[in-house]
Amino acid sequence: MALLERDLAGLDQLDLPVPTKPSFRARLWSSAWPKLLAIAITLLVWQIVVWSGWRREDLLPPPGPVFSNLFHNFADYADAAWTTLQRGVEGFLLSIVIGATIGAGVSRSRILRAAIGSMITGLQTMPSVAWFPLAILLFQLGEGAVFFVVVMGAAPAIANGLITGIDHIQPVLLRAGRVLGAKRWSALRYVILPAALPSFVGGLKQGWAFAWRSLLAAELIATVPGHIALGQQLHNQQELFDSTGMLAVMIVILVVGVAVDAAVFGTLERAVRRRYGLIDEAGG
Repeated sequence: MALLERDLAGLDQLDLPVPTKPSFRARLWSSAWPKLLAIAITLLVWQIVVWSGWRREDLLPPPGPVFSNLFHNFADYADAAWTTLQRGVEGFLLSIVIGATIGAGVSRSRILRAAIGSMITGLQTMPSVAWFPLAILLFQLGEGAVFFVVVMGAAPAIANGLITGIDHIQPVLLRAGRVLGAKRWSALRYVILPAALPSFVGGLKQGWAFAWRSLLAAELIATVPGHIALGQQLHNQQELFDSTGMLAVMIVILVVGVAVDAAVFGTLERAVRRRYGLIDEAGG
C-alpha cells in the first residue's frame, strides 16, 4: 500500500503547472544588465588608465571629453554611420549570394571540394587589407573597390558555414529524404538546407563580422567623393591628431557593429533555436 501511494505521489508531480514565461520587462532587464555592467567596467578601467598618467591626455583623453565630442557631432557621425551601414548591407547581401552558391556546390560535389575546398579556408584567413591593392587595380579608388574587399572578406566565411552545416547532417535524414522521393534540388531545398540551417546562421554571423571589419579597413584607404563614411572620418581624425574625435568614431563603429549583431543575428539565432526546440519557452 505504501508503495502504491509513493507511485501515485510521483504521478501527481506530473500535474504541476508549467512555470509562467517571464514578462517582457523582466526579459529585457535580464538581457540588458550584463551589457550595462560591462560598459560601466570598461569606462571605469578607461578612466583609471587615464588617471595613471600612462599617456598624456591629449593622446589618451578620458571618457568625458570623448562622449562630449560624440554628443556635439552626433548628426555628422549618424550620417557617416548610415553611409557605412548601407555599404555593409549591400556588400553582405552580395556575399550571401556568392558564399551560399559556392558552399552548396562544394558540399555536394566531390570534384569541387577537391579543387577549391581548402582554398575557401585559405581565403578566409587572408587579411582584408591584403585585397586592397588588387581592388584598386581592378576598380580604382571607389565604391567598387570597397565592395570587392567586403565580398572577399565575407563570402568565404559564409561558404564555410554552409559547408560545415551540410557535412554534419545525419545520414539518416538524407536516406529518409531519398525514400520520400527528394532528389537533387528538392533534397537540397527540403532536407539539406533546413538541416544545415543552424551552422549556416553561424556562418552568416561570422561573415557579417568579416564584412564589417573589411568595410572599415577599405574606408580607411578609399575615399569616395561626396560620401563621408566612418572609416574616412576615422582617417581624418588621425590626420588631424584629434584623439578625442578618433575615439568617438571608434565608439560609433563599435555600437553599430554590436547593434546589428544583437538586432539581426541575435534575433535570427533565437528563431532558429526555437524552431529546433533548443529554447525553454517557460524559462524565456
